[in-house]
Amino acid sequence: MATTNSEAWGWRSGRPRSSNLRGMAFQVRMGCGCLSLFSLLTLTLPGFSENASRFAQRAEKHFHEAQKKLQTNTNDSVAGWQFGRACFDWADFAKSPDQRGSIAVEGIAACRQVIARNSKLAPGHYYLAMNLGRLAQTKTLGALKIVDEMEREFKTARELDAKFDFAGPDRNLGLLYFEAPGWPASIGSKAKARQHLQRAAQLAPVYPENQLCLLEAYSKWGDKKSFVRGLEIAEELLPRARKELTGEDWEQGWADWDKRWKRIREKSAELK
Repeated sequence: MATTNSEAWGWRSGRPRSSNLRGMAFQVRMGCGCLSLFSLLTLTLPGFSENASRFAQRAEKHFHEAQKKLQTNTNDSVAGWQFGRACFDWADFAKSPDQRGSIAVEGIAACRQVIARNSKLAPGHYYLAMNLGRLAQTKTLGALKIVDEMEREFKTARELDAKFDFAGPDRNLGLLYFEAPGWPASIGSKAKARQHLQRAAQLAPVYPENQLCLLEAYSKWGDKKSFVRGLEIAEELLPRARKELTGEDWEQGWADWDKRWKRIREKSAELK
């Protein structure tokens, strides 16, 4: 029986949270002015105060399980990128920049080893980029240099498997271009952001993250026509997603998505 890429890689359909870099805030250091800061802001979820401990414990548990698996299978590329994913997820709950950076460095090292063994594995490039983002979160200087490598790795992942992690490469490229300063400071580009966010929504339309990121971008750009059209699409697809994406692994994702969807609906009411 043939297996899909996801099955061959040991991909599990349920995710503790969606893999994305939403919430990035960029500033640029120019001359002696203290305008430089790159930060991946931790997401604030509805009910996060009461659920944070449970979500954090789950992420840490996955981290240690993936770490143990990699330690007993050091040359296993699947174990390597899965550990990189676990690092990205757990680093979101780090209690200090040092801890977040330390976890990210472990994920980066594991993914670089995966790529060294097999440069054609999309998850290795993808989670290398994700953990580079976590590392950048701890930097006040030099973080924008990391953005270039993130862009390269997401592009490579996209070339190898554009559908990985529910169109994750396009989603995160879109967010990268959406959040970053434009030329000459960095790679920010409204046109590129639109292209990749729309592409992610086309490739994995039922995945809530893709629709919500696109709607949030339309809202920020003041693109009322696209926002209204996207809202109609999301209203049709989100009920389907709620039926398909169920269970413990999806609790954290829905906590975030429900809060953002509420804001979007409020914004739509303002436009009427």
